Amino acid sequence: MIGKSKDTQARDPKIVNFPFHSATETEVLAALGTTRQGLTSPEASVRLVKFGPNDVARIRQRPIILQFLDHFKNFLVIILLLAAVISAFTGGVISAVIIIIIVLISVTLDFFQEYKAGHAADLLRQKIITKATVLRDGKEQELPIFELVPGDIISLSAGDIVPADARMLTGRDLFVNQSALTGEPYPVEKIPTLSDPAKALSEAENYIFLGTSVVSGTATAVVTKTGPDTEFGSVAKTLVARPPETEFERGLKHFSYLMTQFIFALVVFVFFVNALFKHDVLDSLLFSVALAVGMVPELLPMILSLNLSKGAISMSEKGAIVKHPASIQNFGSMDILCTDKTGTLTENQIALVHHLDTEGNDSEAVLNYSYINSIFSSGLKSPLDEAVLRFRHLDINDCSKMDEIPFDFVRRRESVVAVTKDGVLIISKGAPEEILSICSSEDRGGKIQPLDDQARNRIQQIYHDQSTQGFRTLAVCYRFLKTAQTAFTVADEKEMVLSGLITFIDPPKESTRESVELLARSGIELKILTGDNELVTRKTCELIGLPVKGVLTGADIEHLDLEALARVVDGVTIFSRMTPVQKNRVMNALKRNGHVVGFMGDGINDAPSIREADVGISVANAVDIAKESADIILLKNDLRILHDGVIEGRKTVGNTMKYILMNTSSNFGNMFSVAGASLFLPFLPMLPIQILLNNLLYSISQVAIPSDNVDPSYTETPKTWDIRFIKDFTILFGPLSSIFDFITFAILLYIFDASPALFQTSWFIESICTQTLIVFVIRTRVVPFYKSKPSWQLVVCAGTITAVGCILPLTILGTFFGFVTPPTAFFGALVCLVVGYVLIVELGKVWFYRRYSSFIDKKTPIEKKTTVSV
Repeated sequence: MIGKSKDTQARDPKIVNFPFHSATETEVLAALGTTRQGLTSPEASVRLVKFGPNDVARIRQRPIILQFLDHFKNFLVIILLLAAVISAFTGGVISAVIIIIIVLISVTLDFFQEYKAGHAADLLRQKIITKATVLRDGKEQELPIFELVPGDIISLSAGDIVPADARMLTGRDLFVNQSALTGEPYPVEKIPTLSDPAKALSEAENYIFLGTSVVSGTATAVVTKTGPDTEFGSVAKTLVARPPETEFERGLKHFSYLMTQFIFALVVFVFFVNALFKHDVLDSLLFSVALAVGMVPELLPMILSLNLSKGAISMSEKGAIVKHPASIQNFGSMDILCTDKTGTLTENQIALVHHLDTEGNDSEAVLNYSYINSIFSSGLKSPLDEAVLRFRHLDINDCSKMDEIPFDFVRRRESVVAVTKDGVLIISKGAPEEILSICSSEDRGGKIQPLDDQARNRIQQIYHDQSTQGFRTLAVCYRFLKTAQTAFTVADEKEMVLSGLITFIDPPKESTRESVELLARSGIELKILTGDNELVTRKTCELIGLPVKGVLTGADIEHLDLEALARVVDGVTIFSRMTPVQKNRVMNALKRNGHVVGFMGDGINDAPSIREADVGISVANAVDIAKESADIILLKNDLRILHDGVIEGRKTVGNTMKYILMNTSSNFGNMFSVAGASLFLPFLPMLPIQILLNNLLYSISQVAIPSDNVDPSYTETPKTWDIRFIKDFTILFGPLSSIFDFITFAILLYIFDASPALFQTSWFIESICTQTLIVFVIRTRVVPFYKSKPSWQLVVCAGTITAVGCILPLTILGTFFGFVTPPTAFFGALVCLVVGYVLIVELGKVWFYRRYSSFIDKKTPIEKKTTVSV
């Protein structure tokens, strides 16, 4: 049932077309067949079968046989199978059977590895299932969101993701961020009143949508639509869906496409040379098609999948869940990490330190106003509110709440209206500059005095002194009301009386200083994007050992366009008083400058930035919206995991590049060899089935590359895609391989006077040995190569394949492939050829990296950041 799609869901027309936003609560509940007490578990199970899971992101689990058959959609595999059919109809039945068997083995190998990697990723995703508060069997329960069905009663509060399309039943100061659906960055207020029937559902004030997030307030609602039937399901996958391709994946795809074009041109040349001047057309076709299959890096997706799944599993063992395995490779490319301060760099164990009046003395009145504001706030409960309430219990039984104006990230303050023994008053608490902007007077020792410039300067100095000590500071103000109104808005936050300041401390995490040092040594620059002020953030930077190059405030950024911002962002470490929109602007400017940017945060206001980043990171205690937006979630309160993730990412890039360099240089060399041999040999240098067998064995030897060790020197700096490096490497080492092939040809023809069968057998053995064993030289930049220790899996795999390639022609099975037994002397020559090839490649490697390092040194800093060296 998990795989039920929108087209196969049993959809009730009565529900689909029902006007939920304009109908009364009784009508809505009746239409959904539910009550205020919610559904029973048996009834919910029946509806789950009927409507399917509440998950528009889940890929429908297709039968395994169909997943297997998908691997035959490869264009070259189809051509190869067609060639096998032609061969069978023209009398080459044995050749056709062998070709088909080898293709089946190759496809099965690819399918098995991909299936295994996908299964590992599913297991990791199951650890981070988002849950919703649902009323089932008459009591509230935390259930996975995919178990929700129409008719469920859900409860929502600040920080929650709306788990399905729903009609509000009750609500208090509910503000919802619908940017994922509408693109509007500011929260929208939702109220449980009847909506105008003429309004579109998307504009209804009593209707909430799957994938949106609760910014403040509380509500109960009844689920009306789930999964693909939701508004979100009709326009997008989900809020947590990532772009289908990363930059690294696009680079790989373009590289493979270009290689395929290049190889296709050369294969056409080989085919026409053989068909027109030398051999039978069918043999030439089989030979050329088999050669094409051998040349294309068809294992690249599988190698990448293995690398990513290995990295994801390794990260999970260290305390981090990788939701999107492809993000690991971006981790390896990341050269700038932007982070929020509170809860990420700090412990998020905030404690109230001082409650100061406007002269800088501790004041019970300031504490009392702060306490009333925090205890009556039902919207976005911040750690600062919790710290106020923990500081001391105050008796406010003579107070009652009348109304509330919730916090938002534009005003950066929250207000409550309370009835006290002294009268009705509005109390506001928030960022000092925002509070000061709505105050016209101050409470100075119980006397109300005008808030003139002298008073403002005095208060600013107190604020400055507290901030330089690393204390986070809020301001508190109030105003007594002489009105009969019972509902209040932002417009009532005016002509306030400043009561004083409250200060908090939030110490850095123990692991932060070490993490900053590790990231700096790894070539990653840390930038802090925070809503806090510059002075507090500077103190935090001092405590964690982060040098501050420059500071930019949100107000400064408002006056800069993208081009101007891009010119200054590289020289700034602290971005203070930032809104979510401004954080995104900073990251886009950094990307424009050629950086790969990560962002780490844990709050509602961090979610847009987490999604905007190349690598989005959150922590286990983050709000749902932040965790759902993230690529990677840290389960442990240890930022050193970030450094481990970076190293895993660079290892992934490194092992992927090993395969690419091995494959391109070897294939390029083979193309030269075959093209050259086709011009002067009166027979095919290798039979089509021998080429296929060679490709199969070589592919098996490369499967162990993801398990290989990566040199520590490689992981010291960020790694990104560099086509020029691959091209230059291929142009040098491909012809080197061909030189030894031509030497082999000469030895076989002029020393051993080889027949066609002996020539083909001997070249098969020499090709397997050289292209398989050379991985130990190419895999490392270290000279001599044996000082870099490969993984035991790679040693065993390469050694086994080399042994199979040498022994197979000596067995009865070898005759099926057209092999004959080479003379003993050939194996002596083979040893000399392999040793000579290894030495020449080692010398070529030394020359190449010296030349390439010189080339890199001449590049600009931005150009260097786009270069990967192996």
